[in-house]
Amino acid sequence: MAFVLTLQTESKQAYIKNYITAILREYEVNATVTRQDDKVIFEMESENEKLQEALEKVAKTLPASLFLTSSSNEMNMAEPTQLPELDLAYPLNLGLCPSCQKELFDVSSRRYYYPFISCSCCGGNYSFLNGYPYKRENSSFKFIRPCEECEAEMQKVGLRERHVLNSCHACGVPVRMVSKSSERYANDAGSFRTMFEVAAKAIVDKKRLLVKTTFGYRLFYQAEAWHKDANFLMINASKITDNLALITEEFNALLSIERPVMHVTLKDEKLKAIADANTAYVKYPDEGFTILLATELQKLGVEYIAYEDADESCDADIKIDYDLEVSPQNDMRFFLNKDTHFIAEGERVSFPSLNLRAKNIVSVAGEYAGIPQGDMMFFDKMEHFDSVSVMGAHVLEDDTERYHEKQKYFAADEASFMAVVAEHNLFGRKCVGAYFDEEPSFLYYDGKNVLRIVPPKHFDSSNILDEIAALREGSDRLVENLKKQLPDIYSKLEALQKRDDVKLFEAVAIVLGLSDESMKGVSVEAMKFVGKGGIQIDTHVKDNRFDHAAFLASIISYQLAGVSSVILAYSIFESFGDYFYEILSELKGKTKAQEFILCGTHFANQSLFSRMQRNLKLTPPYMSKNYPIGKESAVVGGVYI
Repeated sequence: MAFVLTLQTESKQAYIKNYITAILREYEVNATVTRQDDKVIFEMESENEKLQEALEKVAKTLPASLFLTSSSNEMNMAEPTQLPELDLAYPLNLGLCPSCQKELFDVSSRRYYYPFISCSCCGGNYSFLNGYPYKRENSSFKFIRPCEECEAEMQKVGLRERHVLNSCHACGVPVRMVSKSSERYANDAGSFRTMFEVAAKAIVDKKRLLVKTTFGYRLFYQAEAWHKDANFLMINASKITDNLALITEEFNALLSIERPVMHVTLKDEKLKAIADANTAYVKYPDEGFTILLATELQKLGVEYIAYEDADESCDADIKIDYDLEVSPQNDMRFFLNKDTHFIAEGERVSFPSLNLRAKNIVSVAGEYAGIPQGDMMFFDKMEHFDSVSVMGAHVLEDDTERYHEKQKYFAADEASFMAVVAEHNLFGRKCVGAYFDEEPSFLYYDGKNVLRIVPPKHFDSSNILDEIAALREGSDRLVENLKKQLPDIYSKLEALQKRDDVKLFEAVAIVLGLSDESMKGVSVEAMKFVGKGGIQIDTHVKDNRFDHAAFLASIISYQLAGVSSVILAYSIFESFGDYFYEILSELKGKTKAQEFILCGTHFANQSLFSRMQRNLKLTPPYMSKNYPIGKESAVVGGVYI
């Protein structure tokens, strides 16, 4: 007989499976592990006297995951006869698991206050990868020889079995702290603890601290100095719900092993005043350096600070650094409401990955590539790959590099659309969908090929005021009134006409009079709205394309009429939601398509997505699951173009 544990998980990554496998190996429990669609099934020998102890450890230390939705258990007749194997072909960048976090603060541990702590199933391991196969010689740790205890740990079953980057204070990485007046080093528990105590006090004293974390450089400073490019780091878990208005799922997501950045509602009035908004992007400490800094700040009574991703040249009062090469990834930004969740953007956790059915081609999109490996595709940064023999190359448009004699180009919107088709195995089924990343486009998949039905129209600001003035009779007076009544906004729009790199939502933010002149600024403004419905903004098409001039003219008209920027920002996304639904419904009727697909980062907007959910309630759209919904998924969809 076998005890069967089934985990329901959307992620195709192996870290949760590996964590349980490592514990079963530690307790010498034979088991068979299989993957079936969105399930991972563990069949364990029920007669093993250590099974109960192993299951108790799993229950106590298994990391919470964004993608782990439920579990169940039963008995069956299977009889496992050997230990399950770990799947450690490539590393990921994850938060620290409960076991590593406990060890980090255990004074008897060899890794007490050691910021590089990790195991085979957690931590910033991918940041130190230089190439494949994944082994120490192909990492930044290649010149650091593990001590006898770490070497023995790597040979022993458990969470650090075959851990490529295993190290501790005895064989680890020295770290230096440099300020304008002093320099200190840390290479043991006492000196590391002192370093983080000093760093925390510096932030309390309004200093800017630049830290080379295991996820790359981060700049930390007091929350009161927050600005639009920063996130809030929530330090004290017990105080999170005092400061943030979260649903249970949001709270769990913040503390999950994936440690995403999330756009959430603020509760604390001081936080609202600092952000000048009801919402903000927040995060909970994830890797060793950030967790230890947060621990010392918490001792000083600090509940949150500001931080932003940075680089080595960033101006700071104090710098914490070390002599290992680190290749950071963009943080995962996770979208979540009561009904839906998906990855909005970022690289962490999604890449690298071994997923989807293989094709004998290479896909190239920016710095990422997808290559066939066995019967699946392997996606990772191109710099980690050697040459590969394939029948052809699919390359993101505008890439001038020649990768193969048979090279085919694709657009980002087409590829992101096809990524959804591939993830949900919609091959052979007719689908219509929309892509929204600055500019909307509409696509159709006929079961074999993806076609742009309404291509994106680049926003051209070079003559935008004249275009608005020429829209219809009386439109010239609209521009004249804008110049007279809102001269600052008019001047900014006039200045945009001299640039060629302007995005639509930069112009929208300017018309709304926002300080953050970006899509993010408009989104944050929209989240201040607490009413039941907005007003209709002109989102009609002209010559089968989105009409930017009419769209902006409509907003300007309401602005001159005294409508608040909050109502306008909300109404923009509400109107876009109706616009997308109207076009998609028309396309579905004409093409006899069976499914809706949504992709593009701008759909990760609560106001817009809520409208889309309402409009598509009877026919919920398909979206990416394991990959971001935006341009990062282009390398995935590029395989199937």
